[in-house]
Amino acid sequence: MSFKNLNNEKLYINGEYIESKSNEWIEVENPATGEIIGKVPKATASEINLACDAAYEAFKGFSKTSLEERISYIEKFKNWLIDHEDEIMDTILKELGVPIKIAKPGQFDKQIQRIDTFIDQARLIDYKIEMNGGFVRMEPIGVVASLTPWNYPLGQIIMKIIPAILMACPVVEKPASDTPLTAYFVAKSFDEIGLPKGVFNLITGSGAEVGDILNTNPHVAMVSYTGSLAGGSASAKNAMDTAKKVVLELGGKSPGVFVRGCNKEDGVKQVLDRVYLNVGQTCSCLSRAIITEDIYDEVLEEFLKQYDNYPVGNPEDESTVVGTLSSQKQFDKVKSYIEEGLKEGAHLLRGEVPQESEVGYYVKPAIFTDVKPGMKIHDEETFGPVLSIIKVKDKNEAIEVANAVDFGLSSAVFGNEKEALEIAYEIKAGDVYVNSFGGSPELPFGGYKQSGVGREGGRFGLMEYLEPKSIHTA
Repeated sequence: MSFKNLNNEKLYINGEYIESKSNEWIEVENPATGEIIGKVPKATASEINLACDAAYEAFKGFSKTSLEERISYIEKFKNWLIDHEDEIMDTILKELGVPIKIAKPGQFDKQIQRIDTFIDQARLIDYKIEMNGGFVRMEPIGVVASLTPWNYPLGQIIMKIIPAILMACPVVEKPASDTPLTAYFVAKSFDEIGLPKGVFNLITGSGAEVGDILNTNPHVAMVSYTGSLAGGSASAKNAMDTAKKVVLELGGKSPGVFVRGCNKEDGVKQVLDRVYLNVGQTCSCLSRAIITEDIYDEVLEEFLKQYDNYPVGNPEDESTVVGTLSSQKQFDKVKSYIEEGLKEGAHLLRGEVPQESEVGYYVKPAIFTDVKPGMKIHDEETFGPVLSIIKVKDKNEAIEVANAVDFGLSSAVFGNEKEALEIAYEIKAGDVYVNSFGGSPELPFGGYKQSGVGREGGRFGLMEYLEPKSIHTA
């Protein structure tokens, strides 16, 4: 695959593509074939700081632009993405390994919808709030360091940089090393639509090395990080040395609760879609199905019935639903969790202990039963296509088990409306789907407990990039 016009062997700083002086590279692998499809530079410390300086200088003028002017840039950006959809999708498919039939709706179409929502919601924010004795003015926070993961190479960038730019905050973007090529389409778009220099900067390199510099650079006002608890904790600790604002979207071990009155067909489909699509590499996937004993047998039967709707195969095959994991590291991790589940006494009802193949990091979707809190496959984030099913006595035990993990990112409840809402109110998670199967981009996304700090998406996500200033006039 050729990336001749993508400039992915350079950094994008202050509106220009520059050669890195490190002469060190990160190779990008197609996880379905093992082929090296490109490389990106490892930025030096001086280059990372140069990007922060550029963003800081850009803020002086960009912070004074009108909202409508900034919306105009984002509209042009969106239209550019739509015009280049085929190239972007081909890149996501090749560097991530997600199946083509799954990639378009989740990895692209949903992100276009998010951009539209951010624009609409930005117009609804009250940027001047009259109060007794004066008013509160909502002002852009400043330069934002955006640290994004590999599982949604376009979507995770959209979730951070679009609200930042709409709120007049320049960005230094650091994409994941496994899937950095998609980020270069973002840089190319902003370059071609004429976004002011320094408002968007793209730096590639080792996550820890780049992150350490961004987290401590004095010109960075806010760090927005998505990834592991360990990485988020390290970012937050470093950022606090200069009292930066931190927004963290971390891991999840999300429950899907089934109680009487549920639509078992729709509920099971949502759980399986969220735990198997994107090969389970989604922080909000419903990796625990909690079922009350009075309906356990019939819901379990529905899981087994729908299981065959998720065939594994080459991501480029139109019939494939579950593609390949993103890397050898992910393969080893998921394999170890399946092996640990068996050691701890859980029953592997569907799936198998994955074996190395000649090409690709393929794992057959797994269903475990006889799972209990305290087991690693119950408590820890697997980040693979592994579902744990837990039988509980009643609604109260369902709530107890749903909350019996350190995470609280997402969840779902399927049952009669009254009881389902009662359960939803008790689940300690940032979002709960109550007999709901879509999800509105207007609603905020973020976690309780060890799943994060702050919110992304919609109006709440936009307002993370604003600081309230009190103007006293009386």
